[in-house]
Amino acid sequence: MDRKKAGLIAFGIIVFILYAFGIDFYNGVWSFPSQRAVPLMVMALVGTGIYTTLKLGFPQIRYFWHGVQVTRGIYDNPEDAGDLNHFRALSTALSATVGIGNIAGVATALYYGGPGALFWMWVTAFFGTTLKFAESTLSLRYRTVDEKGFTHGGPMYTIERGLGENWRWLAVAFAAFAIICSFATGNAIQSFTVSDQIYSEFTQVLGTQHFLTLKHQIWSGFSVSIEQVINGLLMAGVVALVIIGGIRRIGRVTGYLAPIMAVIYVFSALLILVSNISHLGESFKLIFSMAFNPPAELSGVGGGTLLVMMNTMLWGVKRGLYSNEAGQGSAAIAHSTAKTKFAVREGAVAMLGPFIDTIVICSLTGLSILVTGAWHHTEFYVNRIDPHFAGELLNSSLLTSFAFKQGLSWLFGYGDKIITLSVLLFAVSTAISWSFYGDRATDYLFGEKAILPYKWVYVTFVFIGGIASLEPVWAFGDAALGFMTFPNLISLILLSGVLKKMTREYFAHDWNKV
Repeated sequence: MDRKKAGLIAFGIIVFILYAFGIDFYNGVWSFPSQRAVPLMVMALVGTGIYTTLKLGFPQIRYFWHGVQVTRGIYDNPEDAGDLNHFRALSTALSATVGIGNIAGVATALYYGGPGALFWMWVTAFFGTTLKFAESTLSLRYRTVDEKGFTHGGPMYTIERGLGENWRWLAVAFAAFAIICSFATGNAIQSFTVSDQIYSEFTQVLGTQHFLTLKHQIWSGFSVSIEQVINGLLMAGVVALVIIGGIRRIGRVTGYLAPIMAVIYVFSALLILVSNISHLGESFKLIFSMAFNPPAELSGVGGGTLLVMMNTMLWGVKRGLYSNEAGQGSAAIAHSTAKTKFAVREGAVAMLGPFIDTIVICSLTGLSILVTGAWHHTEFYVNRIDPHFAGELLNSSLLTSFAFKQGLSWLFGYGDKIITLSVLLFAVSTAISWSFYGDRATDYLFGEKAILPYKWVYVTFVFIGGIASLEPVWAFGDAALGFMTFPNLISLILLSGVLKKMTREYFAHDWNKV
């Protein structure tokens, strides 16, 4: 069966299951086999990360500096096949990962899972670094180059070309969920967070009864304001203008946006930590103690210590995966475009992604929320620590925004505006990069003619995200993210022997003498 027919069948099955069983079936990927057991998704991600780390001999430690050297451009060769140099390939991947997950995702993890969730994000990042090395190396190894000189790579090509055509069904499954995930994880969630943040700014000035900010009920459980509609239209317009240009324009745009937005955000967070350095030790204590021993029951809130710890772990792993995409396979699509003859070389570059994204930026967000006391405004704190807390509950980017406003109040009173700017830059950059991922998955399944229709549907989802509600958008994104991860992890395990041989042969050469 050819890819097009297989793709149509795959989408038909996905839609039928959604119609018959609802979104709860897909959400089950994060709770299966039960709410009281370690989710299969968590075991698969962490287990595969540990397995590949041990098999490859801790590449995230041994080859990290080589990745830095390659990214600096000292091994670049413009004559090599590929679309982007190493730095721009990393920038494109980072632009998809350094985004809303670093601002809203970390805050959501703390909101539901407490401070201990940050520890599990670190665990996900450490072992996820090896997964990123593995999936990116294999994606470049099994990529194809068409007659126009453009590359086609990613886990779908790794599965089909690395494991053989008998595994095409698994490659098709990955590509189908990658397209769905591009509409939610890399798109609607970004647009929603921007719209929600900007709407919050407008209500501070105009109130909630102004004709722009007044929410009108469309149907039960769904209300929207004119201002949110405007947000959605503007976001959709900006994304549409950029993604028509293709990967080379995306590389140029993200090559500028990613470093600028990261520097602004990191510098501001560091100012908060320095000014609250006396609370830093206590914050780390909270992270480690509540990762393994969170408050189990308080004021009628049920759940034993183990169950609460599992909840904390789940939120940490989910948001860790969402943030750095390690094991998911999406960033491997960007890394497969790198100009190089050596697949392992780009794999070493890819390892920098989880370090920058989760170990550095997510940690700064989480610590800013903790040292300022903003985490008291979470469901976890009220349910598990102090049920008498009278402050407003804040979730997503609004919690991070509150932390920055509090943390920078000694300098000026507009720290929350930094979050608004960062959310805007992060979201646009992520949406642009994720359009490429969905573009490549669409091309794999349905060919080049399907790319333009895909892009218009993608732009439509940008608008939908701008007017949607928080819970459905995140639930849909988490479900698609989980289901596209399994095919990628299976291929990494089955091709781990090939990967080990490639790595050994590449590092048998002393690249320091080149």
